[in-house]
Amino acid sequence: MTQSDLFLGLDLGTTSTKAVLVDAEGALVAEASAEHPVAYPRAGWSEQSPEDWWTSSIAATHAVVALAGANASTRVAAIGLSGQMHGLVALDAQGAVLRPCILWNDSRSADICDRWMRAPGLATLLRTTGNRIFSGFQAPKLQWMKEHEPALFAATAHVLLPKDWLRYRLSGVMMGEPSDASGTGVFDCAHRTWSTELLSTLGFARSLFPDIAESPVHSSTLSSAAAHALGLRVGIGIAGGAGDQAAGAIGSGIVEEGTVSCVIGTSGVLFAPSAQWRATPHGELHAFCHAIPAKWHLMGVVLSAGGSLRWFRDHLATDAIAEASQRGVDAYDILAARAARSTPGARGLVFLPYLTGERCPIPDAHMRGGFLGLDVTHTRDDIARAVFEGITFALAGNITVLRSLGLKVNRVRLSGGGAKSPFWRQLCADAFDAEIALLETDAGAAMGAAILAAVGAGAFASVEAACAATVRERCSIMPGVDASRLARAHVKFDEATRHAQGFRH
Repeated sequence: MTQSDLFLGLDLGTTSTKAVLVDAEGALVAEASAEHPVAYPRAGWSEQSPEDWWTSSIAATHAVVALAGANASTRVAAIGLSGQMHGLVALDAQGAVLRPCILWNDSRSADICDRWMRAPGLATLLRTTGNRIFSGFQAPKLQWMKEHEPALFAATAHVLLPKDWLRYRLSGVMMGEPSDASGTGVFDCAHRTWSTELLSTLGFARSLFPDIAESPVHSSTLSSAAAHALGLRVGIGIAGGAGDQAAGAIGSGIVEEGTVSCVIGTSGVLFAPSAQWRATPHGELHAFCHAIPAKWHLMGVVLSAGGSLRWFRDHLATDAIAEASQRGVDAYDILAARAARSTPGARGLVFLPYLTGERCPIPDAHMRGGFLGLDVTHTRDDIARAVFEGITFALAGNITVLRSLGLKVNRVRLSGGGAKSPFWRQLCADAFDAEIALLETDAGAAMGAAILAAVGAGAFASVEAACAATVRERCSIMPGVDASRLARAHVKFDEATRHAQGFRH
């Protein structure tokens, strides 16, 4: 390794592949992306051709190398991978793709998950994997193939996750790593290996799944054909990489207990690292392996975070869209300004953001949202505030579970669309009862993948050391005077949620 070396991070997302280059000190040199299509052949189905991933990976790599300047292609010393989790890539004995990849957001295996929750049952799933089973996970998709595409299942010799298929295309080597494997539904996260007990119970051969190497380890090298396609040197190392959430946490420096990340996009994701294996008693949170050897993480997912706000904007606050167009501002900023004019607790109005069911800490795909306590005195400001508070309280419920497990939540690094709003940042600080911090740069999972490649190449002594050297905060927000009043509103939100659960059942 030399000081002129560059490290390529590739993040295989649902709609595009993002590429970044970082230098030997972990500084971001360039970033680029290239799109790939998604197919929806039936309601609830979501698929992609892995070859489209290869095409976008080539395009993104060429683009980022061109942005990095002269001789950048010869300076790339290693590659790190990240990608959308849970997808099923089925290969035959020769390594050929048998069918389009079934993606993380495909729900065709929902009935199989319901069946598995009865037998082998929740207790067995938690004991063997530490997690409930969801239709997004890989294993129920494989069972769906077994039942609905028996000829293709019989021809299946290997099963890979999306970014692990990309590694195979880059190197000819089939390997996995613990963080992404944690989301298959058949991985023993406590021991960082495949669960032989659960595989036997479900009737899947261990040989279907790849061997596992830790995330920073260079477990393969770039083949001649792939090097030619990408314009890089033959034989450079490829790190194990990580699933997108774990890689994003590396890119945000979420590596030590006490500092948690919260990403508010369409969904909301809370990611808390743990120095020891912990799982929730009833699978309220995901308990997965981190991309750091001998570390784990707990993750809470609120399905309709920013999605609820967008629904509110598009259907109940279209006047804000018109006003934003006239004033040349963002409609979300107008909604935040309205919410700020109301008071903590929205004068008794509660919004439940369960518009597409819920994942954590309420694992109920059939939960639904609504407003409770609405009366003729409530204004549009109160309604806007209730929406912001409901989303934030749903996220805060995951923090309550984290603290109940003995994990400290002192500091939350906030990113995504929710981090753009000063009002929402303060609301998070108050509802989470924690300091909120924003990062100088937010290159996300691709940055984390590049850092893992650099660690594997010896540029840093450890992932923790790499994050300490590369991740910088630009500002922080402390809980304010409204925190105690908001806590009372949170209690009311929890009561309303229990009411909604009873109504649903």
